[in-house]
Amino acid sequence: MRRAPWTGCGTALVTPFAATGAVDEAALRRLVHRQIAAGVHFLVPCGTTGESPTLTAHERRRVVEMVVEEAGGRVPVLAGAGGYNTEEVIDAGVEMRRAGADGLLSVTPYYNKPTQEGLFQHYQALAGRTGLPIIVYNVPGRTGCNVEVATLARIAAIPGIVGVKEASGNMTQMCEVCRAVPDAFVVLAGDDALTLPLMAVGGRGVISVASNEAPAEMAALVEAAEAGDFATARARHARLLPLMQINFVESNPIPVKAAMAMMGLIEERYRLPLVALQPESRARLAAVLQAQGLLSTADAA
Repeated sequence: MRRAPWTGCGTALVTPFAATGAVDEAALRRLVHRQIAAGVHFLVPCGTTGESPTLTAHERRRVVEMVVEEAGGRVPVLAGAGGYNTEEVIDAGVEMRRAGADGLLSVTPYYNKPTQEGLFQHYQALAGRTGLPIIVYNVPGRTGCNVEVATLARIAAIPGIVGVKEASGNMTQMCEVCRAVPDAFVVLAGDDALTLPLMAVGGRGVISVASNEAPAEMAALVEAAEAGDFATARARHARLLPLMQINFVESNPIPVKAAMAMMGLIEERYRLPLVALQPESRARLAAVLQAQGLLSTADAA
């Protein structure tokens, strides 16, 4: 049976950097192949986990082009395109469409703290001019701006706005969102640890950080929940929970990139203002990866 668009496990891809400081294109292409081979359902380049704030506009387009090329139509690509200037976000969305993206993940405007009416009009403008389906990204812990349930219900009625990545961390709000929006409007978890509880009340999956490290395992968790096999889903959730949690021991994506470097998948490189993981955190991360079996199986992956 054909999967509904933007459901299941989507991976918020990291952006690997080379020793020169440039995007490591070869490593990025390997990551895409690894994700698809493991069974993830869609890919999300140039989000928070992809360090989009420190990528240039040219780099963001190039990253998306490479992900689209390597995906080869096997899974859809949801490109990050957000910001606090509506006109610039529209331009970025158009560029992502030209790069071959199938949809946009657009974070709420940050810093200027728009009103709820401002949020509505922002997304209405994006939907009318980018030419791609849009998933709203609500992450008030980073943006200082929460999309309220009533506002999201209004936004869900805009043609072209097809879903929300809900990363408020507020489970009550997430329950209310699932109740308020149309059935066809996709509600995705923005926090790995809340994937299962959200799916239990009507969510359709997750945009995941942990699937960078454990793509097959995260995809299997989501598929079990989709099938209504919550016993299996709970068991998978319980096993993966330490990984989900350790990925946020310091600011994302610092821990996940450190983990992937330990696994031999990328070089551990960041762009300022992000810096390497602190020694205590690194030791805790290594212990979790070892317990998950990810270090011993990394070379085979």
